[in-house]
Amino acid sequence: MIFSGKVFKFGDNIDTDAIIPARYLNDSNDDNLKKHCMEDADAGFASNVSNGDIIVAGNNFGCGSSREHAPRAIKACGVPVVIAKSFARIFYRNSFNIGLFILEADTAGIDSGDFLEADTDTGEIKNKTKNTVIKAKPIPKFMSELVNAGGLIAYAKKKIKEGRI
Repeated sequence: MIFSGKVFKFGDNIDTDAIIPARYLNDSNDDNLKKHCMEDADAGFASNVSNGDIIVAGNNFGCGSSREHAPRAIKACGVPVVIAKSFARIFYRNSFNIGLFILEADTAGIDSGDFLEADTDTGEIKNKTKNTVIKAKPIPKFMSELVNAGGLIAYAKKKIKEGRI
């Protein structure tokens, strides 16, 4: 899939508390989670992000405690893909499980406000603002299938309906 959007850039070691603070974890409503997404990293993020915008970060994005709320809050904001140099493994897997694309790439040449076009099938990320192209690590086919189905639960339901599970 190809996604295009404005960049919101974050640094290294953005933990799940910065993505969705623990004080909001008692609410699992996605509309409420999106109001507080990235609140402790950028207080204005939730009010400034638009459908299709892209989060870009440095190393170890999504570190900290394992909480599905973090990728859910990002997805609820309309962000279809997060691009970072690296991800905490549990965040990486939780993202695919809830239907959020993750791309690992060298993000050093991408800045907040840049406009990107990211192709999750080829891994090609075009920075339309700077007229540059970078290549992301390939996404395993099964992980792409999970996201394209809408996440792990939707994928499993589809396979059950097809009689393949």
